[in-house]
Amino acid sequence: MNKHHSGQFDPPTPIALHGGSDLGDSPTVRLAGCRVLVVEDEALVSMLLEDMLDDLGCRVLGPMTRVRESLAFVTDPATDIDVAILDVNVAGELSFPIAAALDAQGVPFVLATGYDDAGIDERWRDRPILRKPFLASELEAMLKRALAGCR
Repeated sequence: MNKHHSGQFDPPTPIALHGGSDLGDSPTVRLAGCRVLVVEDEALVSMLLEDMLDDLGCRVLGPMTRVRESLAFVTDPATDIDVAILDVNVAGELSFPIAAALDAQGVPFVLATGYDDAGIDERWRDRPILRKPFLASELEAMLKRALAGCR
């Protein structure tokens, strides 16, 4: 079900990576049609994410609200995920086992958190991190960064 906000989103803000590559205009990183797994236990945040992803032309998988169900989904051979957004703290559990499963399959992911880096396992601190609260342009930039393989 699509939910639309009455507010406007800022236009995407391009970010420079690897010697000036501008992902905002990159023909190689496209979000339209991407299958994005959303692991988020807060209903309002997941609805906002779904709306933003829909506006970017993405196909939302989930949202998943528990680590156990997310792991089962990620490890199912029939599951096809292009990129994932993982809330660091999902219903009181850390999502790092999901990150490890995705990493083992070569699936890029973005960590979403309202906390500082101290709450993020050192193994994953080089991954794109989406700081809550966030704008649609920040979400887009982090997804493109993850899909481009940049850490």
